[in-house]
Amino acid sequence: MGRPVAGGPGPRAWVLRLLLGLAAWRGGAAGPSAVCSCCPGPVRNGSSVASYCAARPALELQGRCCLSREPEPELGVIVGLDLGNCSLTLLCAGFPDANTAVVIDLTENPLGNIPNTSFQGFTRLQSISLPRALECPGGNMAWDLNTTHGDSRTCQGQRNFCNSSGELAWLCPENSQCSPDGPGLVQCLCSGSYHGYKCLREGTFPLLLFYGILGAVTTTLSLLAWGSQRRKAKAS
Repeated sequence: MGRPVAGGPGPRAWVLRLLLGLAAWRGGAAGPSAVCSCCPGPVRNGSSVASYCAARPALELQGRCCLSREPEPELGVIVGLDLGNCSLTLLCAGFPDANTAVVIDLTENPLGNIPNTSFQGFTRLQSISLPRALECPGGNMAWDLNTTHGDSRTCQGQRNFCNSSGELAWLCPENSQCSPDGPGLVQCLCSGSYHGYKCLREGTFPLLLFYGILGAVTTTLSLLAWGSQRRKAKAS
């Protein structure tokens, strides 16, 4: 059903987020995601992505993607992804970059079963078209509509399991709240100023202290490595 997160970010998580943020910034500076070109050709005429993009002046087609032309931070964000008729047996490596997509088309591909975790973070997704043999991500309960036509299946209206009932409330620890994390997936996010394991710590995370210690440790290790290299150079 979902993946409850037992608490907020610890020191390792903050470092990981910093590195991921830098990587994302560098990727964004280089242009649209590689997922837009993982299949040759443009968005197919008549596809759900083409129709969605054509109906909205603030969007534009680029490669296999429909991108936002809205001001930052939405500029260049993937709104639609058409990977139909690409002879895919697996999703492209850059598929997670399309987690902002509202509409996705994966029809006419010999795809095997797609794990639900492939759509983790796809909270904006409202329509996905698949080969008929595949089930909707997260199962039928994750969508308002599940329709078939010819060789394709279309899943529309992603449901928010956190709002559908109170059954998931017990999954989240005290001082946290349920938050959608993609079709059929939920996560628990710490409320307000709570953080740490099971959201038991309250107050602002000591960023200055943490990065100060991290910088001191990094500098110390660098000096030790430099000194060790000098000793080896003198010994030789």
